Amino acid sequence: MKRGGNALIFSWTKALPVLLLSAQLLAGPASAQGAHAWSPQTFTLSNGLQAIVLPEHRAPVLTHMMWYRAGSADEAVGKAGLAHFLEHLMFKATTTLPAGEYFRTIARNGGRANAGTSYDFTNYHFRIAKDRLPQMMRMEADRMVNLQLAEDEVTPERNVVLGERRQSVDSQPAAVLDEMVWAKLYPGHPYAIPVIGPENEISALSRVDALGWYREWCGPESAILVVAGEITAAEPEPLARDIYGAIAPRSDLKRRALPEVKPLAASFEVQHSDPKARQAVWQRNWIGAALGHPDAAALKVGMQVLGGGRASRLYRELVEGGEAVSVHAWSREMGARGPAGLTLEPAEGVLLEALKSRAVAIVDAFIAEGPTAEGLVRAKKTLAADGVFRRDSQFDMANWYGVQLTAGLTLREIAAREAQIADVSAGDVRTVMKRYLSGVNHVDALLLPEAQ
Repeated sequence: MKRGGNALIFSWTKALPVLLLSAQLLAGPASAQGAHAWSPQTFTLSNGLQAIVLPEHRAPVLTHMMWYRAGSADEAVGKAGLAHFLEHLMFKATTTLPAGEYFRTIARNGGRANAGTSYDFTNYHFRIAKDRLPQMMRMEADRMVNLQLAEDEVTPERNVVLGERRQSVDSQPAAVLDEMVWAKLYPGHPYAIPVIGPENEISALSRVDALGWYREWCGPESAILVVAGEITAAEPEPLARDIYGAIAPRSDLKRRALPEVKPLAASFEVQHSDPKARQAVWQRNWIGAALGHPDAAALKVGMQVLGGGRASRLYRELVEGGEAVSVHAWSREMGARGPAGLTLEPAEGVLLEALKSRAVAIVDAFIAEGPTAEGLVRAKKTLAADGVFRRDSQFDMANWYGVQLTAGLTLREIAAREAQIADVSAGDVRTVMKRYLSGVNHVDALLLPEAQ
């Protein structure tokens, strides 16, 4: 965990997180502990703040996450990076706390804190002993309404963000290529703009911009509280009503109006060469399904069968066949239609074009034939196991719920996810894979170690 509210910025296309976390929305929270162990409890405050409590009784610690339904996809044209910039500034001075006191208080109480920004949300989270929760909640409520943003705090933090951009994107060949892919995959859509923003727009962000974003998007009506750990709803609810419920609702908060993702008008290929790239890489990227869409489960299962592990079709034919050193297929679900795709790295002496042709032929055959009975069962078990492993982390469970809730899903829809995965048939996979991967435009990407 890093100080200063570093962004939780996702590089979905190759599953390479720019900063902290790759949030995988795979299967529901199934576990041998029993479904009741992570059964969510919920309440809503009179000012509109929605709260989700995830009881888990293994240690007297809590993960507290405050989510806002506002991310980089909500930024105005020319203000790219503003959501992430404010995320950094939310750790600065308020009317009651000097700059830095938030982190100092967390540290004195043995906790950890950070924050994250993505296209569809911003969140602020801390992990703390249960008996310290009231004090931490008061600080969280304080910065929801009392942030000051002095000029001598804003300018240095903007330079921090610029340094972050240079370190996590500009000096990383895969991240540079990733931005090129998203620009082609989402023309005219906010997802085309990097979450962290381009350098020229970051450099122009001001205190006025940050305060404007804060006043337009941060308020109880746009917030979702997720608390996971040694607690039940009966315990944080009175605290939340007393602390967060005292914040007056904002009638002038903006509401998201995320545009529809349009089909690509043509296929594209982008290339990036860099001596720092150690291995050539080929990707094919399609536009997939959004969170909660009826096709999402079958697409997730299909991509798992195709290239989700050592038992996948691409791995067995290309890696075990000596033509590739690695393969990966994915489907990333977001508030709007996220990307789906595959990534391959050729073995020594194998040309990228030859590997591409082989991979495309395997994908086409898979779409025509569908998964075998054994492959389908294995893929669904793997996705269910990911849900079990997620249960071992308060953070992962709180994050799993928060990502989906900020995208607009209900608790009922989230709970149905496990059954949807389990119910996917071979016919479902064939139908959905054909719909999203066959005969539709795509974006190919080549990462080359040097100019070729």
